[in-house]
Amino acid sequence: MNQSYQKQFLQNILFIDIETVSCVDRYEALTTPMQELWDKKAATIRRYESETFQNLFFDRAPIYAEFGKVIVIGLGYISFVEGDLPILRVKSLRGHDEKALLHDFKNLLETHFPSSALQLCAHNGKEFDFPYLCRRMVVNGIPLPSVLNVAGKKPWEVRHLDTMEMWKFGDRKSFTSLHLLATLLGITSSKEIMNGSEVNHYYYHKKELDKIADYCAQDVVVAAQLFLRLNFWNPLPPERIVLVEVDGAIGV
Repeated sequence: MNQSYQKQFLQNILFIDIETVSCVDRYEALTTPMQELWDKKAATIRRYESETFQNLFFDRAPIYAEFGKVIVIGLGYISFVEGDLPILRVKSLRGHDEKALLHDFKNLLETHFPSSALQLCAHNGKEFDFPYLCRRMVVNGIPLPSVLNVAGKKPWEVRHLDTMEMWKFGDRKSFTSLHLLATLLGITSSKEIMNGSEVNHYYYHKKELDKIADYCAQDVVVAAQLFLRLNFWNPLPPERIVLVEVDGAIGV
């Protein structure tokens, strides 16, 4: 791939990572119908009889869009504002009000990334991040932005990239974590801050939304570096990674 095409290709990618938590802070806060529905779900996913449905809710509900919610959306965008040198700009949208957060995300996509060539990239994005965002938008009554709306599209019309899928090279048997690939390929991991299983605890017990947002931003950086590495392109040095303030514009 020549340098000109590489620049054009990279500038049309928005790297994404989301952080999710359970919809409420404890099982008892669910409505009775939702408790009954969670019990049915929990019965199919628990590994040990000693796991109670109540405890399982706090640990596992965040990964299911029906019982969770989005609190942070991390975004990364590569631009070439200094000649041929790429810069990765990263920011995290965050908020306790999921509907407002998803509206902000949709507005950012439509304002700063209106190009029909835009592609979204995430690690395990096709199985988690992209469908989770779509489901929560539907729950909140938010029309899907074009790049997420895959209904009726042919496979080659869906503009989604997935670094885990790239790493599989056609193998469909296993899940490989972002942390494992980062460690394997010499990329600095975000797990020094926390790991994904701790997000619910940091949100509901420690009340540290900003720390979760920092962790999410670092995951976006790792995903972007991994994408470059998988394409045999040079990773970005720290001085070419810019963390944008929450109210800053990522695409300019």
